[in-house]
Amino acid sequence: MSPQTAGVLQLLALIAALALAYRPLGDYMARVYSSEKHYKPEKWIYKAIGANPAAEMRWPAYLRGVLAFSAVSVLFLYLMQRVQGSLPGSLGFSSIDPDQAFNTAASFVANTNWQSYYGEQAMGHVVQTGGLAVQNFLSAAVGMAVAVALVRGFARARTGELGNFWADLVRGTVRILVPISVIGALVLVACGAIQNLSGIHEVGQFMGGTQEWNGGAVASQEVIKELGTNGGGYFNANSAHPFENPGPLSNLFEIFLILLIPFALTRTFGRMVGSLRQGYAILGTMATIWLGFTALMMWTEFAHHGPAFEIAGGAMEGKETRFGIAGSSIFAVATTLTSTGAVNSFHSSYTGFGGGITMLGMQLGEIAPGGVGSGLYGMLVMAIIAVFIAGLMVGRTPEYLGKKIGTRQIKLAACYILITPALVLCFTAVAMALPTPGNSMTNSGAHGFSEILYAYTSGANNNGSAFAGLNADTQWFNSTIGIAMLLGRFLPIVFVLALAGSLAEQKPVPETAGTLRTDKPLYAGLLVGTILIITGLTYFPALALGPLAEGLAS
Repeated sequence: MSPQTAGVLQLLALIAALALAYRPLGDYMARVYSSEKHYKPEKWIYKAIGANPAAEMRWPAYLRGVLAFSAVSVLFLYLMQRVQGSLPGSLGFSSIDPDQAFNTAASFVANTNWQSYYGEQAMGHVVQTGGLAVQNFLSAAVGMAVAVALVRGFARARTGELGNFWADLVRGTVRILVPISVIGALVLVACGAIQNLSGIHEVGQFMGGTQEWNGGAVASQEVIKELGTNGGGYFNANSAHPFENPGPLSNLFEIFLILLIPFALTRTFGRMVGSLRQGYAILGTMATIWLGFTALMMWTEFAHHGPAFEIAGGAMEGKETRFGIAGSSIFAVATTLTSTGAVNSFHSSYTGFGGGITMLGMQLGEIAPGGVGSGLYGMLVMAIIAVFIAGLMVGRTPEYLGKKIGTRQIKLAACYILITPALVLCFTAVAMALPTPGNSMTNSGAHGFSEILYAYTSGANNNGSAFAGLNADTQWFNSTIGIAMLLGRFLPIVFVLALAGSLAEQKPVPETAGTLRTDKPLYAGLLVGTILIITGLTYFPALALGPLAEGLAS
């Protein structure tokens, strides 16, 4: 069997698994967020934090809950790293420096999981499991809560109430993320991932010296890292490390976890707004972009350019032989079209166009299918933009799901789609203009520029993957990427919740003969085109200086 055929079979198996899980999981999540029942463990949590889960919130109150909870989370994780040297189970590691502790705290709370440190050489068991793994659950639950709030904005009428943030946060964690993670961790352990709390031990001699490894609760952290589209690895090699991702089966399972909830949330959306066809239209848009990017990536990396590529069967540099080009390409597209950031290969070693594909996937806004929660609300914002464009074409006030898209809604949507590119391009320009940040580049020319562009693209879009050539453990990059991650996460949430509130206050508009059918393939095609054109106009000049220039020169 050729590697190309094996890759196609892996892709088909992945699609089949996602299709089987789509309906039951999507319907289950709709019931979770629509239920008025509170389980006993959830009541204990509400009592402990002093929250009333039955109290409805308007968008400012919902936003205050998101921001307050996230601010406390950043502070808690920062302090935990700063006192690591005094904690039990630290494995002898010292406390984390202030700039790196800030960067890591901002990263994990913002669902970015950017790492400028070697996990196995910096973090002990307590910080890994009690700090980082906990935030993997909570940051994902926050994203899901915001997405559900926006869906309620479409589903509700003549009220500004969007639900209760604390109830959505707890339910998403307790009823969705934890149960799936328990099952997923058992699967990963069965595949060979490690799960222990052992200390550092010697494993043999390496190049005349002693090689040591520490164990850890890897499988349990790995599963929520992928399921919650987090991406932070227990080890520096991330999902290329055999302790995290032992073989082809675990690799395919981890890709399945990355895509599972973002795709299934489209079913949840359709169920909650009372039109499954609307959910299928969003699903079709996401799937079209994801499949197109995957096919393009596999073609780019399998293309033979010279004797070395022909002998290896493709561009194997920076890829694990146990995954091959197909398993690496599918993973790379999945992780950059979502906000995961986990890697099983080094994106810096991809072909020029291949590296550009990973970068473009993040620059689309990670909406195909996107991060847990963030992918759905990002796609719904783009759906509003597409409806507005269609309205301009026919001279009619745009409507979406029975809600008029007026001046206020378009301004909020425009702010949403502009904030992240502004962060990426401004921080990249400043870093390239100053003398010191450039010293962190491993390469010069177009590839070196791509390293910095990729870093800020990854940070501001809350992805977390790296181009693997940039020394980001400096005060400049730890501070600026940390700021980009926080702003890139929470400023868009401000606009999303404000948009949700404005939609919930409206009364439904009856459908007429002139209403644009947003559940048809024609609209899905318009939405795909809108996404690609807006991204192209925004990022093409920067991409032309980086991956496009490198790809054309090779």
